[in-house]
Amino acid sequence: MIRINRETDYATAILGLMATEREDRFSAAWLAEQRGLPQAIVSKILKQLVRSEVLASHRGSRGGYSLARPAEEISLADVLRAIEGPIALTDCIEGGGAACQYSPYCEVSSNWARINEAFYQALEGVSIKDMSQPLPPEHPSLRGIDIRVKTAVS
Repeated sequence: MIRINRETDYATAILGLMATEREDRFSAAWLAEQRGLPQAIVSKILKQLVRSEVLASHRGSRGGYSLARPAEEISLADVLRAIEGPIALTDCIEGGGAACQYSPYCEVSSNWARINEAFYQALEGVSIKDMSQPLPPEHPSLRGIDIRVKTAVS
C-alpha cells in the first residue's frame, strides 16, 4: 500500500488551518492546540516546512510562522517533498537503473515513470487553499475519479 506518512498529513492540516485564518503569523503552540497535536511534532514539521521554503519563520515580538507564498501557490507536492523527500513510487524512479539489479532486463520502468509523473501532477494540481475546504466534484484534479465515500458493509 502506498501511504503518505502521518507527519505529511499533519503538515497538510496545519497549512490548511493557516490558509483559512485571518492571522498572518502563527505560533507552534497555537497551531498544536488548534489541531490537537503535540507541540514537539508541530515544531518539527514547521521547521521542515521552513527549510523547504513553504513557510517563513519570523523572530521577535511578532514572531511565528507564516505561509511563504499564497496558499493557492503551495501544492500538495510541495508539502510531500518538504516532509517526505522526492516523490518516487518505485526504487527505479528515485535511483534510476542503478537502484535495481534487474534494470537491464526491465520493460516496465518507463511505465512506472509515467505513473509517477501522473501522481506528481495530481499532487501539483491540489493546493493548500484547496485542502482547507472540501473539493467540489468539478475540480480539475478530480475529473474521472469517483469520490464517493465507500461505507463498510456490516
